[in-house]
Amino acid sequence: MRETAQFLTFDAFFNHWAHDRGDAIAHEEGGRTTTFAQMDVRSRKIAALLRELGVKKGDRIAWIGKNADIYFQIFYAAARIGVVMAPIGWRLAPAEMAFILNDTGAKVVFAGEGFAETVEALRADIPAIAHVLDENTARAAIEAMPDIAIVPAGPDDAALQLYTSGTTGHPKGAVLCQRNFFGLRKPALDAGLPWAEWDRDEAILVCMPCSHIGGTGLGIMAFSGGVRAIIQSEFTAEGALRGVAQGITRFFIVPAALQMLIQHPLAQETDFSRLKYVLYGAAPIPLALLSEAVTTIPNAQFMQCYGMTETTGTICILPPADHDMAGNARMRSAGRAVPGVDLRIVDVVGGEVPRGTVGEIETRSSSNMLHYWNLPEATARTMNAQGWVRTGDAAYMDDDGYVYIQDRIKDMIITGGENVYPAEVESAIYGHPDVAEVAVIGVPDARWGEAVKACVVPREGHGVDPESVIAWARQRIAGFKVPKSVDIIPALPRNPTGKIMRRALREPYWAQMDRQVN
Repeated sequence: MRETAQFLTFDAFFNHWAHDRGDAIAHEEGGRTTTFAQMDVRSRKIAALLRELGVKKGDRIAWIGKNADIYFQIFYAAARIGVVMAPIGWRLAPAEMAFILNDTGAKVVFAGEGFAETVEALRADIPAIAHVLDENTARAAIEAMPDIAIVPAGPDDAALQLYTSGTTGHPKGAVLCQRNFFGLRKPALDAGLPWAEWDRDEAILVCMPCSHIGGTGLGIMAFSGGVRAIIQSEFTAEGALRGVAQGITRFFIVPAALQMLIQHPLAQETDFSRLKYVLYGAAPIPLALLSEAVTTIPNAQFMQCYGMTETTGTICILPPADHDMAGNARMRSAGRAVPGVDLRIVDVVGGEVPRGTVGEIETRSSSNMLHYWNLPEATARTMNAQGWVRTGDAAYMDDDGYVYIQDRIKDMIITGGENVYPAEVESAIYGHPDVAEVAVIGVPDARWGEAVKACVVPREGHGVDPESVIAWARQRIAGFKVPKSVDIIPALPRNPTGKIMRRALREPYWAQMDRQVN
């Protein structure tokens, strides 16, 4: 694998693996397999299809659907020629999907199995869409195309546009280039990190949503490592255990899902002996869960990964050596910067603070996004001229460089690995006939880490039924964003400038916790 350390484009990996591992399986989904050589040829056929559909370098295409091998193959092929893929979360409400599709300007939308009708229903509101291809139509059309010569894109050409929920209520398209995906591989290999190396018989499970960096990023990880990606449409505990039986050696999972996996009845019958690494993120792992997981999966090493869409995923790792069954201070951290990444903690004016002082995490590396799509002001607020990206997370750093996250400056809620911004939920609830004001917070939840709670002030003379607020929101936003509970309060706490004091709302629920994230 070291011979690929310098590669920074999809084209370089296509050419290398087709020659070096042509007969090896690149993708496995259900009973269908695709070798690296087959995928190389198919990528040029996809390029021919995109050209026939009028798609040019720099254009956006979109995918609405669950994970599928054809999604990854279309994405890789598009990236190879400089066309940008925008996968859209299948759990989003139709209005949210329509906003993103309009924002991309995509002329071509690929619909995963079961989502063609969803896309067709949106077409009237999205005039730019010229072609909608469902999964079966796309497969047939690709196979009918000629194997053409291509002009490969370069390392700094955009390849992926992932939408992150915004504090203003609208999602932002983070534009990622090819260098973002591959630029940190060489520093990791040069540093001798054992998890940066791949044996040829390894396999990685891809079951996190492809609309997230944790899903599409896993597919890219397998592709760049020249190993098999076992693709499942979505995470289920049973499916993940089936993947283990198929020979996966690594997977990424959020702690809530890991708990479901190891507590599933099939876990006791599953042979975990080939599983080398369990990567987890979105929250630290509780000691009790780590103990149960190590008992169930004794051969695996556990690694916490911290990152964000704007950093193309992981920039900070808590390595296996810091996972102590007896517990230690470092297990409360998100770990240290990976090779090639700079991290610092800054104050409100951007000055670096002393070690042990809480401030905002900023990061700089080759994996930082290019920009937000068509949002120069938002880009400037997030990334400065020196390339430092503001994460929005409040933390302190110890003398050894370990980062301890304390709170979320941006008020983001992470529930079961999904990011939820209060502004989105509040926007959905505003307009309810009985609600005058609303503020949304995250509260501790034993299963999901955090749960979404709405604190509402009734209109004068009105009573508020919490269930009606939940039902109102469910009609307007994705299910995972809908409040799990509603509190009725007489007034929202505000500071002298009128800003809602969310910390004051959160405090009663977090009083028994040692920090404001779970």
